Amino acid sequence: MGFIRRAGEGYGRASMATTTSQSDSGQRSSQGTQTGLDENVAAALAYVLGWITGIVMYVVESDNRTVRFHAAQSVVVFGGLFVVSVALSFVQGALSLALSPLGTGGNVALGLLSMVLGLVSAVIGIGGFVLWVYLLVRTYQGGDPRIPVAAGIAENIA
Repeated sequence: MGFIRRAGEGYGRASMATTTSQSDSGQRSSQGTQTGLDENVAAALAYVLGWITGIVMYVVESDNRTVRFHAAQSVVVFGGLFVVSVALSFVQGALSLALSPLGTGGNVALGLLSMVLGLVSAVIGIGGFVLWVYLLVRTYQGGDPRIPVAAGIAENIA
């Protein structure tokens, strides 16, 4: 192991060689970006705050195609999930207004529909979180994860 010294070794050349070899082995060979970050870091940053950082990285990075793709994919995936979530909330509110004047039968129907919409919202939220972690980690590791429908749209945008 490079960080363990043998008895009698000083802190001179041996420690410098160890430090140099550790930093050389830890560096990735990746393209740079306009932000000065490694490509994998800039692409992962596009996912950190969902569609918000996707827009920021898309605007900031105009040359690196990989970063622009991941920024566009972030906007498509998480912007789409945001729109679906807001739409479900509006549908739930509209149903509440429409069914509440119907009395007991309306309240039962409203309760059942609210449960179903609540479960759909929960599945979307949990699925979105799992997808967010997956995209963030895989992109930071240098992978190129592509979400089937969103990747096609993102390719056209980037």
